[in-house]
Amino acid sequence: MGRSRDEEWREVDSIMYKEEKVYMPKDEKLRAEIIILHHNTLIGEHGRQWKMVELVTRNFWWLGVTKEMKRYVEECDACQ
Repeated sequence: MGRSRDEEWREVDSIMYKEEKVYMPKDEKLRAEIIILHHNTLIGEHGRQWKMVELVTRNFWWLGVTKEMKRYVEECDACQ
């Protein structure tokens, strides 16, 4: 049985969570920083889009997160 919409979201200490993941507000700079930090790790590796998606979405969520990471990898010279 799935969760109700109210159970998907909760707020703790002014931080919103969606299904236990930190919801990132529409702050392009902050979202880009999260992507960069996960992209520039040994685990994230250049050219490994799906590994990067897995790493970021373990803890964070926002609408379009996968699409943003795909675009970032496509624009990275080292990943090409």
